[in-house]
Amino acid sequence: MTSPSQPGPNSSRRAMTGLVTSDIASTDIARTDNAMTDITMNITTTSASLLRLLQLSSVSLPVGGFAFSQGLEFAVETGWERPAEQTEDWLVSQLQESVARVDLPVLQGAMQALAIDDLADWQEWNDIALANRETRELRFTDAAMGQALKRLLGTLSIAMPVSAQQDVSFVSLFAVAAHSWQMAFDLAAYGYLWSWLENQIAAATKLVPLGQTQAQLLLGRIQLVIPEAIALAGTLDRDSLGGSLPGLALASSWHETQYTRLFRS
Repeated sequence: MTSPSQPGPNSSRRAMTGLVTSDIASTDIARTDNAMTDITMNITTTSASLLRLLQLSSVSLPVGGFAFSQGLEFAVETGWERPAEQTEDWLVSQLQESVARVDLPVLQGAMQALAIDDLADWQEWNDIALANRETRELRFTDAAMGQALKRLLGTLSIAMPVSAQQDVSFVSLFAVAAHSWQMAFDLAAYGYLWSWLENQIAAATKLVPLGQTQAQLLLGRIQLVIPEAIALAGTLDRDSLGGSLPGLALASSWHETQYTRLFRS
């Protein structure tokens, strides 16, 4: 892995798990867009469910997601992530090797547990989510957003399966909202990933920094990976889920001693 003093051109790949760097030329966007025809999902939803999904995945949802960079701030500060293509590698690696392998299986398992009213199983999924946060800051991010979502859903008259004092993962409560609003897993997964990605792009816009147009191009390219991530999550269960990104864990650990910080993680 590249050390903070030796960023190098391929530092984002070594810092995470390794991906081919995406060309930022607009011609590649069209090529990737055509490739999307290979991964299609048929999602049926009601207008009410769609509107609730937009509400739940909105960047304006008051859960504090904007306050957390999830290791990106340190990666940029130390030089791992500067050009847009390195930032793209970082985020796609995190999506494919962590979010798709931990968060989405937890989301699906928690929704299935709620569908059969098995609160003990839902609790186990919540514990799995928290246990898979590799650093104190990443767990704090998850639990802080979970507490904020718990308060919000309480005001919307959605029953909470946990006590007020208990740590709760954001993704397990996202499952509570999705179940309450009668969303299918695939639909909820799209909303969850969109919320995560939009917050990360917003952080990168400030930190790299990215121009608004450049950020939108980056958002457009990475969102094309979402169907593949959801398909991957569908192949994982309680015994096979799990992801590890040593570079992300180190960036998250070192962030708390960073000299200047804009974000809480």
